[in-house]
Amino acid sequence: MIKSNLSARRLLFAVSLFVSLALAQVAHAELNVGTVDVNRILKEYRKSKEADAKINDAKNAAKKEFDERVDTYRKELEEINKLNAQIDAPALTADAKAQKAKQRDEKIATLKNMEREINDFRQSREQQLQQQAQHLQENLLSEITAVVLEQAKAKNLDLVFDTSGASLNRFSPILFSKERADFTSDVIAALNKAPVAAAKPSPAAKP
Repeated sequence: MIKSNLSARRLLFAVSLFVSLALAQVAHAELNVGTVDVNRILKEYRKSKEADAKINDAKNAAKKEFDERVDTYRKELEEINKLNAQIDAPALTADAKAQKAKQRDEKIATLKNMEREINDFRQSREQQLQQQAQHLQENLLSEITAVVLEQAKAKNLDLVFDTSGASLNRFSPILFSKERADFTSDVIAALNKAPVAAAKPSPAAKP
């Protein structure tokens, strides 16, 4: 039992020593670190403006169609109000009132259908716009990532950090970095200079 405990202690000591040596080697290793500001890249990348224009065009088209549907709805509502006024007229005969009431009820049923269609249209268009915006942003980030990786390899960097990322405390994870470590301008110049091939996902990243 004593021998067993002694062996376990020796093994634990050996493991601790190995971990300490490994951490010491990492601490003394010279890592080439670079930083980029992805928010700035997105703002200054020419394709970001093109993507914003596409989204705005889609939003304007959806708003125009929505306004047309609402305008038709309002006109139908005005017709119902006119029929109600005619039905309340004292001079109108009973048969005429019954006929007007039938027309009004038919228009009310049509109006309710229009309400559902307008709500469905609004929800579907909002979802489509969100998906389109997400797809465009994913394409932009994929292109940016490709250039960042290319630049990182050319600069022989070991690590690259995004200085625009915020933590839960609303602080950037990178509180300080030397200006010479930042190559955001290089990435922006490369992106705006020539067509970019999107980075291919690694096999491990695929679902």
